[in-house]
Amino acid sequence: MSRKIIHIDADCFYAAIEMRDDPSLRDIPIAIGGPVDRRSVLATANYAARVYGVRSAMPTSVAKRLCPSLLVIPGNMAKYREASQQMQAIFREFTHIIEPLSLDEAYLDVTDSEHFQGSATRIAEKIRARIFEEVGITVSAGVATNKFIAKVQTYYTVCQCLT
Repeated sequence: MSRKIIHIDADCFYAAIEMRDDPSLRDIPIAIGGPVDRRSVLATANYAARVYGVRSAMPTSVAKRLCPSLLVIPGNMAKYREASQQMQAIFREFTHIIEPLSLDEAYLDVTDSEHFQGSATRIAEKIRARIFEEVGITVSAGVATNKFIAKVQTYYTVCQCLT
């Protein structure tokens, strides 16, 4: 029997939490990171900022040059950890074989899950819906027989959503 692996990754996680909590941020370019006047980098940027070429791990000063209207928010790790814990609780309802990669990303082995007659695709759909309903953010999911392909599937899904 082949493995059933789901890769879950939150979309612009820190920025998504900020936009969830302050809807006025949804349509403007925002990033989470340190101030421009210090040597700091961005943790993430929302899709409105990414249009300008703003990316994670980019120096804040470079991001501001690319997008002068970029709003850089210092972030709130306690809030992000809480959202992560909510996501992890949802994952545990479907499997106990979870390999977290970061606060917002994990692999789930659902090979032996009886949910949805063992359909990994339907489990992934349900997890995505539950996270949206309960945490208030979107996540992407990839399903495959191994971690590498599941992760590739996740990013393929994200790219399809952006086109």
